[in-house]
Amino acid sequence: MIEEAGAIISTRHCNSGQGEPCVAALARVERTDFLSPMCIGEVANVSAEITYTSKHSVEVQVNVMSENILTGAKKVTNKATLWYVPLSLKNVNKVVEVPPIQYMHKEQEDEGRKRYEEQKLDRLETKQRNGDVILPVINPEPHTVGYSQSSLIHLVGPSDCTLLGFVHGGVTMKLMDEVAGIVAARHCKTNIVTASVDAINFHEKIKKGSVITISGRMTFTSNKSMEIEVFVDADPFVDEPQERYRAVSAFFTYVSLSKEGKPLPVPQLLTESEEEKRRFEEGKGRYLQTKAKRQAQMQQAAQH
Repeated sequence: MIEEAGAIISTRHCNSGQGEPCVAALARVERTDFLSPMCIGEVANVSAEITYTSKHSVEVQVNVMSENILTGAKKVTNKATLWYVPLSLKNVNKVVEVPPIQYMHKEQEDEGRKRYEEQKLDRLETKQRNGDVILPVINPEPHTVGYSQSSLIHLVGPSDCTLLGFVHGGVTMKLMDEVAGIVAARHCKTNIVTASVDAINFHEKIKKGSVITISGRMTFTSNKSMEIEVFVDADPFVDEPQERYRAVSAFFTYVSLSKEGKPLPVPQLLTESEEEKRRFEEGKGRYLQTKAKRQAQMQQAAQH
């Protein structure tokens, strides 16, 4: 729903000028925190706003609220930032120019430009480390990386795709979350829930008729959370000379819950190879960075 709202508002904006007709394609989802669960029977209210435009991209802020229709109680469940690029309807490989938006203050434009440069740099760094593959492990020990790693194979059909015949970003995100959930459940053998998703980078478009392999592996555990790396590889299936390629990559964070919904301790991840130990330390760095940022935000909110 988040991705659909972002796609609608971006496509609408990009067609508001005098340029050629286009459809907005998802390029990146910034870190998303799942602030509160949404329960069966509640009403979801998704609102989207364009907060920055560059020459060829659109930043969209999306908020999700849940409403209990019996009590009328409302709460914010998700906040997300998404980046879109407009692709021409006549030539899907052509990125068209984005009409600029009007800012209330110059500071808004400056802050948006700073976010744009940061995500651009991060996308480049992520793409450079995307050569990894997940290989099967024979008779893995419990709580090792090989024990919980998982893959899912999906044939991209018409219902998965946009008007241009490429996969909806939201479809890919849902499949990635499923694989990450399987990895987390295999590791701790309990109820699990998504706590957050680090930046999801969409490196290449995925065409209708492709076979995609979504692979996930545990990279880091703290006392109460698990970081899982997920990436999507695409194999063009019909009449395509292109070789298999890395299309999407991201890190998901899960927590373990009891049947009553209370947080449970997470079993420590047992790293075996030097590569696994390196990934663990990198994950630990991301965990500590996120923790420090969250504490700073809480202190700032307390002061206000």
